[in-house]
Amino acid sequence: MGYNSTQNYLKLLAQLAVNENVNHDIVSSLIGYVKPIYQSDLNNRYSEPMLWIGLYIALASLCCILAMVADLVHGLKSRKPWFPCKYFSVNAASLSVISVAMKLPVDLSGSMPGDVDQVAKLGSMAFMCTMMANLLPCLATMDSNELLTNIIALGVLVITMVVNVCIQIETGVISYKEDAHLLKTVAKKYDLESLGINKYRNTIIATLYVTLLLVLLIIHVCSSLAILKSKQIIESKYQQGHETASKDVRQSTGSVLTIEKLKQHVSDYWVMSGSGSPQFIIACSVTTTASGVICCLTTIMHTLTVSWSISAMLKEHYDSDYKWSTVVILIVQFIGVILGTVAPLSRCFATLSFKAVLSSFGETTENLELRRYVLQHENEMELAERTLEGFSKSMNRLIQKGEKKQPNNLKKLIEEKSTPGFQGVKKFDNSHYVPALLSEVEYQECWSLPVVTLTAIAVTLPDIEKVEVDSLLKSVREGLEYVMLVEENLNTSGDYVSVHKAAETLWQEVDVCHKWLGDKLQDIASQVNTTASQVERTRQIVQLFMEKAKIKIKEGVSSMDIGGTNGDSECKSICANSMSRVTRTIINDKEIENELFKELSSWIADIMAACLTNLPQVIAMKCHSSEIEKREACVQAAARLLGETKEMINTLQGHDIPRMSPDDLPFIDKWLAYLSDP
Repeated sequence: MGYNSTQNYLKLLAQLAVNENVNHDIVSSLIGYVKPIYQSDLNNRYSEPMLWIGLYIALASLCCILAMVADLVHGLKSRKPWFPCKYFSVNAASLSVISVAMKLPVDLSGSMPGDVDQVAKLGSMAFMCTMMANLLPCLATMDSNELLTNIIALGVLVITMVVNVCIQIETGVISYKEDAHLLKTVAKKYDLESLGINKYRNTIIATLYVTLLLVLLIIHVCSSLAILKSKQIIESKYQQGHETASKDVRQSTGSVLTIEKLKQHVSDYWVMSGSGSPQFIIACSVTTTASGVICCLTTIMHTLTVSWSISAMLKEHYDSDYKWSTVVILIVQFIGVILGTVAPLSRCFATLSFKAVLSSFGETTENLELRRYVLQHENEMELAERTLEGFSKSMNRLIQKGEKKQPNNLKKLIEEKSTPGFQGVKKFDNSHYVPALLSEVEYQECWSLPVVTLTAIAVTLPDIEKVEVDSLLKSVREGLEYVMLVEENLNTSGDYVSVHKAAETLWQEVDVCHKWLGDKLQDIASQVNTTASQVERTRQIVQLFMEKAKIKIKEGVSSMDIGGTNGDSECKSICANSMSRVTRTIINDKEIENELFKELSSWIADIMAACLTNLPQVIAMKCHSSEIEKREACVQAAARLLGETKEMINTLQGHDIPRMSPDDLPFIDKWLAYLSDP
């Protein structure tokens, strides 16, 4: 099936051989053409997948375009006219996709005789110039090792492409030397221009693209060196600003960080992270302006080239093995060149508006305060007033966005159930003596574990309206998100890690699976005597949890005695220990059995409220990061958190917060000690 020409030719030779009227010398000479015909059949067969390869090239190009458009949309949405790279950046994955998209100019052996084929090859080079201009800001997001690795990889790709294109110019794959020579020899009467062939035009355009690619590569290398030095300068200035800003939020005993102070603190770091953002720094550089100009020139050249080939596309002048897929590649990459030019060109104009020589006339007092935290090089002009105001507005928008996601269920629980001074922190664990069995497991107390333990008991109690249970679960679900955030930031010593992990695992089991350490809560509830009074059934539920806790503790101790410390066994022991202490407290207090659900809800509200008094400290901490590449994301997270919790913070600060040392506030055991003996 794949060698029809060869088979037909051999049949013809066989017929001639048996024909007595045909000279045998002629047949012998014709046999010499079998090999080239066979090779032609082989080439045709091997070129069959090239159509799909062409579509694969177009798909890879489309992926690059979508990433550039995503960055464009992100820049517009976040109102950053320097369009920082978030989705399209230099890494192993993107370079692999780019190398696929650049197959046409890299291909040395593929013949591209048609006008459309030639323009598609030139268009790939234009597309590469556009992508390099878009990739420039992403270099600032890398550390020195990543920067070196990725620049070398990009350099290898660009240099390989440039060398291959130069070879193709010389061999005539781009310049039409072979086609032109053939036409001159066979049909001298034809005018090459009338055939749409210009052996010099494509050579000149390809040479220009090669030059621009090399210039862009030099720009990337120079920018990389400048980035390393700029980061050192900015880092020094950031540390000065960090020290100044930290002084404003240092707490003394009994003092609180108000929303106004927190907002000012976030604003200070927002300006430092924005003006000191590596991508913002490189966006303000002359290399970015140069890359934008090159990108603009590339777009103009490619637009003209495509306009000259419109008639060729309509006449289907594509004669390569890629067939009609070259048209798809040409169209997709042309769209990429056009769309990829909004961002680099905008950076050129935006750079002019970022910096301006300003006098203090007309500046607001707020902006004068913020200007202290602007990070810039010594020889740079001052940040324009409009740019500074833009930083403040973008922060306010993010805070407002966070305000739409406030934990209303948690806020309602704390407002309705918490007690003055958060006495539930002391009440939930009044066990003064610990049995010998429990002493086998020692752990630091944390905020989240007792909340999960109390919730597991509360949602299992009999005769409680479903709406109340659901409301408590929603409140705890919202609250634990912030409680665990406090623990992750303020309870970071090794002693707390296993307890935090145990609490997180247990909560997933209680909330999602409705179980406690493998036992279904519904099965526990079904074991009580249904004929008994509500108080008696409540007591039975608590006792069942206590008995199961003792069993789990014994299993954990036995497991550790046999095989050493086991993560799962340790987690179960910690959770069971917490349940044992809580249930003992409940059983020892006969007065709370009548309204146990209400009492447990109050304890849960007090524990979470006491923990969340540390939210201002967490927000202040999240503003700062020691890694320059992560500072912008950190302060954005702090702004969102401030928006989400500002009403909660105001509510908590309206309570009677114990006058404890700020260093003790993050730890529940310090609260227990203070409330027991204030």
